[in-house]
Amino acid sequence: MSGFMDFVREQGVVGLAVGLAIGAAAGETVKAIVDNFINPIVGFILGGTDLSALSWTIIEAADEGARGLTIGYGAMINSVITLLAVAFVIYYIVKKSGLDKLDVEDEE
Repeated sequence: MSGFMDFVREQGVVGLAVGLAIGAAAGETVKAIVDNFINPIVGFILGGTDLSALSWTIIEAADEGARGLTIGYGAMINSVITLLAVAFVIYYIVKKSGLDKLDVEDEE
């Protein structure tokens, strides 16, 4: 057990866990902002379109029990917008707080 505790202390596992928890919370917050603020504005600009409902039907279903082929590209657009927003927020937080300079070693 002491070997495991040494590993946790030496490798910064606790800091990694805290960073992961904060990153997950930031991701959920940004996702809520994108879903409830940015996407409605973009949809309004595009003429009242709900981005998540956008899809491209390649093959129509012939009857009730048959399956067609539909690609829901609106969900992908939502995911890309969320990814870019989360990446920007995390980049901004890291740069403004100086966390990007923590791992830089002195070369003196």
